[in-house]
Amino acid sequence: MGDRRGDPSADDRQSSSGDAVPTGILRAFVEAIPTPTLVCDPETLTIRAANAPAADLLGHDRGTLTLMGLPDIGENDVTVSGESIAEVAAAAARLPGSDGADAPVERFEWNLRLGSPGLRVDGALHAATIAGDEWLVVGLSDATARVAAETERDAERRLVDALAETVPLALFRCTEEGTLARWNGRLAADSGYDPESLSGRALASLFDEETGGRVTDALSRVYREGETVSREARLLTRSGERVPYRLSVGPVTDGDRVVGAVGVGEDLTEASLREERLAVLTRVLRHNFRNDLNVVTGFTGRAIEAVDDPELTGQLERVVDTAERLLRLGETSRKVERLLSQRPSPRPVALAPAVDAALESLPPEIRERAAVDVDVPEGIAVSAVAYLPEAITELVDNAVRHNDADGPRVRISAAELPSESWVSLVVADDGPGIPPAERAVLTGEETPLDHASGLGLWYVNWIVTAGGGSLDIAESKAGGSRIELSLRAAEEPLPEDADLFDPDAAEDGA
Repeated sequence: MGDRRGDPSADDRQSSSGDAVPTGILRAFVEAIPTPTLVCDPETLTIRAANAPAADLLGHDRGTLTLMGLPDIGENDVTVSGESIAEVAAAAARLPGSDGADAPVERFEWNLRLGSPGLRVDGALHAATIAGDEWLVVGLSDATARVAAETERDAERRLVDALAETVPLALFRCTEEGTLARWNGRLAADSGYDPESLSGRALASLFDEETGGRVTDALSRVYREGETVSREARLLTRSGERVPYRLSVGPVTDGDRVVGAVGVGEDLTEASLREERLAVLTRVLRHNFRNDLNVVTGFTGRAIEAVDDPELTGQLERVVDTAERLLRLGETSRKVERLLSQRPSPRPVALAPAVDAALESLPPEIRERAAVDVDVPEGIAVSAVAYLPEAITELVDNAVRHNDADGPRVRISAAELPSESWVSLVVADDGPGIPPAERAVLTGEETPLDHASGLGLWYVNWIVTAGGGSLDIAESKAGGSRIELSLRAAEEPLPEDADLFDPDAAEDGA
């Protein structure tokens, strides 16, 4: 046999020491590696061996690959970072130093095929000694799906960030420890802190000592029970200003585990000032309104007693009726203000006792005029705010007051619906029915030129919807009105010895 070192074959490469390394050794080396792997000449970057996973990934058979240089397998020879593949190889093509340090591993990303579908790979390139010679070993893995997912995630994140900066509310995310991880510019502006000061800061520490515990309690409930919780507290700004603030915080979950919290914050300064001014104005107007109308009804009543003219008496009685209607309107507005200011939460309410309480609170003249039939089974409990009896009182009062018959009849009935999640409570009468203008308040069809005459239906509707229910108006079998309240069935048992329809109790628990 001749000396192969002097005449290397196509399958052998002349080493620096003059020894020829058979390609079979290189093939055996890469075939022992389960992931896509190439072996290249460190000087020319010619591919000398490729395993089957590499051939599958690159779309060439192994024979074709060994006729190519490493830069040839991509559409261009520039990596994602902007370096050429030759520069990456040069950085890796040094052997370990005499101190025994490991050879460097150069990692890169490379678009081997552009367009759709494209192919991007993660690469790891390092020098290795195989059978006494120096080679470059290139490990590849398909990064296309990962990059596509990252691109989509980055696009979604940019969209979320843009939306977060557009929303006129503070948005934030907390870690499991209750510290701030992300936030939008509104929170920074409201608090007066720069990003460095907010990063890793406990959310509760942004609020004053008196109300910060509410925030801590809200986060505890979110993490412990996975609930969405709302609280009002005072934001303590960097400058020391105390700002009324409303927080709504909900869980971020990973499977069944709560791994963080997201929330919305709202500066209530303007709303608080507006509510305070409106409350003062309303109280003053209502006080003067009531006093002046009492004067009107008093003097008009005396005038009725002093005149003998039937026509004039009728006109004066109409004045009294109008004044009394306005007084009732003022009382209803007081109840509406109380409901809106307290924002009571739904709770289990026993329906039969609630109906009894509603009938007992009717004015004596209404109770004496009407015949009220009640068919409400015992044991039915609904989820409603504590003012539900007042809504029933309002419906019965209106049914009787607007019925000119000598003996108005009203029927109150209730039944659990087949779904077992809802209860129907119906108040039906034999009166003239509810005028279209009154119905329009519930359908959104009311216009400035077609105002409803009272707040009664508004008040009833607000009470019912505050408990998650709904209201529907139809014609009764007797030709009057039929108002159905669809109420959620209570999921929790009724507490014992609790007056569930006491407005004062609702105020305490709000």
